[in-house]
Amino acid sequence: MSFYLIILAGGNSSRFRSNIGKPYQKIAGKSLVEINIAKARRFKQIKKIVLVYNKKDLKRVKSLKLKNVKMIVGGKTRQQSTLNALKHLNNQKGTSKVLIHDVARPNFSEKLMRSIMRNMLDARAVIPKIEIQDAIKQIIDSSKEEYLVGKNRDNLFLTQTPQAFNLKEIYRLHKTNSGKYKDDDISLYMDLNKVKFIQGEKNNFKITDRSDFENLRNIYKSKQSVGIGFDVHRLVPKRKLYLAGLKIKSKIGTLGHSDGDPVLHSVTDAILGACKMGDIGQMFSDKNKKFKNIRSTFLLKQVIKQTKARGYLINNIDINIITQTPKIKNLKIKMINNIAELCEISSSQINIKGKTTEKLGLIGKEKAIASEVICSVIKYD
Repeated sequence: MSFYLIILAGGNSSRFRSNIGKPYQKIAGKSLVEINIAKARRFKQIKKIVLVYNKKDLKRVKSLKLKNVKMIVGGKTRQQSTLNALKHLNNQKGTSKVLIHDVARPNFSEKLMRSIMRNMLDARAVIPKIEIQDAIKQIIDSSKEEYLVGKNRDNLFLTQTPQAFNLKEIYRLHKTNSGKYKDDDISLYMDLNKVKFIQGEKNNFKITDRSDFENLRNIYKSKQSVGIGFDVHRLVPKRKLYLAGLKIKSKIGTLGHSDGDPVLHSVTDAILGACKMGDIGQMFSDKNKKFKNIRSTFLLKQVIKQTKARGYLINNIDINIITQTPKIKNLKIKMINNIAELCEISSSQINIKGKTTEKLGLIGKEKAIASEVICSVIKYD
């Protein structure tokens, strides 16, 4: 069974009270839009992603450089935004199911998404819900301050997204029942017997204000881990010198099975360590001929692809390059930008420091270059 996915990010974020709207608030260098899309791409069942955005945020959306995502301008209301996306998808062929999701709920789990899709095998709509456990009170009028909703609380619940629907049915309901729409798509169903409710998740809360966002940040911090990388290569004649993926003009280069880039090797090892995925030697053995003289940029890209697939985001990378020659002062910015591009993160998440050994040892005698790295990552699922 395949699905389309609509991510709704067209609101004004008025209650968030920030010049930067909720969809573009960042955790570990990734916006809520990017986190939702990254999670969605882990499911092969999702064949197409549609992002509905507010037209005032066009520059921010474009700055994300999203690939293989259809972007559609939203309307004045959530329902208009959803209808715009459904109208586009209704003209597509090949998929009859659609997931509708609020960008402000980026903390859904893989387990929940799989449960939603699995339950659509024998349902017309699948909605995650959670029970209300707190006491609920209602103001009747000025003479009666509050009325406790006692046993009736058992009949109350909260719905969450993602929500799954038959595409043509939810499109028809949106077109013909606009006046009945309240706060989410399930409100268009007059007969809830047609809807299959499943257990939602407390951590799949909606980010409405700053305190919600800080709660989410704290959840991610609790999943943070750190890795260390170190690499050293001998400097010899008739070899090219690569540092941080850049070819450096030099009469001597690094000796190694691959291109001998100590910076990218230590960055790769630090990332693998933080993600508990072994080390570069295990993944790319120097006994394997296919890695002979291979560029370290290729190896790092492969690691980033695998770490993303496992739900890891790089939080920051701190790099020491220990060398007597060449001097890296004028190369720092280029190095940072190149590593940022390879790791698919912001350059602001990377720091590079140049160190020497005061002419002591092999490095001090210009016979070797070393690099050490500390990297922290966050697991978002």
